[in-house]
Amino acid sequence: MLRKTMPFSVAPLPAAVRRSLVVSLGGMLCAAPMAALAQEDTINTGTTVVTATALKVDTPEVETPRAISTVSAEELETRGVNKYDETFQYRSGVVSQPYGEDNNTDWFFLRGFSAESATYQDGLRLFRTGGYFWWMNETFGVERVDLLKGPASILYGEAPPGGVINAISKRPTSEPQGTLEIEAGNQQHRQVGIDVSGPVAERDDMRYRMVGLYRDGEGELNGSEKERYYFAPSLEMDVSDDTTVTFLASVQKDEGVPTTGFFPALGTLNDSPFGQIDPETNLGQPDYDRLDQRQVGIGYELEHQINDTWEFQQNARYTHLDLELRNVYPNSFVTPPRSISRGVIDRAGEYDAFNIDNRLIARTYTDNTENTLLVGAGYQELNLNYTNRDSFRTLGDGSTFFANVDTVDLYNPDYAAFTAPDTGDPTQHDVDRRQFGIYVQDQLRVADKWVFLAGARYDSVDSSDDFSDVTGSSSQGYDDEQLSLTAGAMYLGDNGISPYLSYSESFTPVAGIGPNGASYEPLEGSQLEAGVKIAPFNVDGYVTVAVFDVEEDNTLISTSAPVQEQAGERRSQGVEIEGVGYLTDDLQLTAAYTYTDARYDISDSQQDERVPLVPFHMASAWLDYDMSSSLPGLSVGAGVRYIGETSPSPGSGINRDVPSTTLYDAMASYDINDSWTAQVNVNNITDEEYVSGCDFYCYYGASRSVIGSVKYRW
Repeated sequence: MLRKTMPFSVAPLPAAVRRSLVVSLGGMLCAAPMAALAQEDTINTGTTVVTATALKVDTPEVETPRAISTVSAEELETRGVNKYDETFQYRSGVVSQPYGEDNNTDWFFLRGFSAESATYQDGLRLFRTGGYFWWMNETFGVERVDLLKGPASILYGEAPPGGVINAISKRPTSEPQGTLEIEAGNQQHRQVGIDVSGPVAERDDMRYRMVGLYRDGEGELNGSEKERYYFAPSLEMDVSDDTTVTFLASVQKDEGVPTTGFFPALGTLNDSPFGQIDPETNLGQPDYDRLDQRQVGIGYELEHQINDTWEFQQNARYTHLDLELRNVYPNSFVTPPRSISRGVIDRAGEYDAFNIDNRLIARTYTDNTENTLLVGAGYQELNLNYTNRDSFRTLGDGSTFFANVDTVDLYNPDYAAFTAPDTGDPTQHDVDRRQFGIYVQDQLRVADKWVFLAGARYDSVDSSDDFSDVTGSSSQGYDDEQLSLTAGAMYLGDNGISPYLSYSESFTPVAGIGPNGASYEPLEGSQLEAGVKIAPFNVDGYVTVAVFDVEEDNTLISTSAPVQEQAGERRSQGVEIEGVGYLTDDLQLTAAYTYTDARYDISDSQQDERVPLVPFHMASAWLDYDMSSSLPGLSVGAGVRYIGETSPSPGSGINRDVPSTTLYDAMASYDINDSWTAQVNVNNITDEEYVSGCDFYCYYGASRSVIGSVKYRW
């Protein structure tokens, strides 16, 4: 074969890429050429995507001994995805929207672990802290979204063991292009989006992109709604033949009435003598509840080729988030016969955050090997100040404050009887968090057959939360150091079958003091994963299979001690199968299956309990059919999603599992001409009413969504 006669020093990357067929193992078939990215490079080599999300170095996903899923902007558009936590509904290993559709937050579970601290953009952390100060991603502004499954502290520092989600921002393009999009649908959905890019003043060394969006619509509950404004400009400059810098910015404003999707089991999961609670019932207070969130981000990505061997990369970002949130919510236990008491969340504050990551990459070659050495250092800092007026909170003297706001009828809440609550003197919080890490990683490819990976990272993390009110003042936090390791091996078969084995670690700091008087140790995660990536040269498609075992130690459990003790464990074992392929020239199938057995310890007497909201089984399949051969311009698609039964939280008093459900989605798209396209998307076609899961509360899943759109491209 030609590849075997070509030395690595001549064309190492194409040599690696040709093995991966014409499909990315991230799930992108026939992808259009994309702009080169600094931190998260997407290199067009035919139709194969090379990404740096998993290893922070451009590597074909077929040569990465880790499970990765990728969803492109094209697929997001095809499926009509307007909410970030809908991105991976047709991928393995992800529980999407476990708490139902929340217009205020994006929710994922990855391999049985919450992903609330696992969101990144362009390789840098997006802070979600303080309970409700969560950076929100806009799907219209991303080129694609990558999911690296399993522990990832070797490259990203503090991170949960389930994986990390990394959104790649839209970048400037060398060719002029533009899109204008108008959408309308049920629940008063309205959206206008514009995306324009190209060279600046016809120069070949400077490119721009401007992405803007307005969206408005009602939520799942009566009286809930949200309005969003989004603008994301970017500029890319070739400073020299060896140096490129890309500036990325975004401004976003969300305003409206947040959803309060908390329901008791009685009347939702369990039968009630009064019937079922209507899924649209708002047990909050829509004329009092308020969401006002504004977020701004600005940063850059620098890439400099020092010489033929060494390359320097740096990316940095400053973010600011300002939040006012007021939200009445029901408590989880029913007051007989049909009432429920309510509390309130009332927080206002802002944070400033800074991230920077520096990388030196050395690529060396011999006649039989290719070695890629990565050495890096990163720093993160967060400063959060907010006021807490919640009806359930920790006061400055360390005591607990709790007050019921009022009581409402579950089936017919009387909003007019509400009186704004007085929760006393607010508690002021001043949160500071810092992380510094250095890391080294080496990838070695031998004889164009074997890939070996090893790496280590040292992190120093510290955090403090100083809070005070009229009762006094207190502080809690942590100051930890952690060493994280990773290793992997992969065999690259000539027949397109590539088995691999990998090990990785993660850590998550914990604030507080244990029963022995010492600070809590970080939660420590580790994963052993074995899999195979199958991309035969004579088949236009791929299949990946991964078997994983994730353990998290030092989890907090209740014992006879007066405070929680780090004597527990959380474990998730499972199998994931994911594939994309063309059944015919016009018919493409995307399919996934997940088996997850996630368990955790709660107390001395409650051991090895099922994790709530995580099903044993999930499966999905989506078919795209290009009908242009018989009906020019017409494409249709249809999907099915199966979500298996889940268990409620142990000790919740809910005495039955949540039943499984099957949902159906569809789309139709028609190219009117080369510029105009009309499309309609329907999710949950049958308008299935179902409970998406229960912990101490129960949550209804999203109802039917119908959205029509018209797009103009130039």
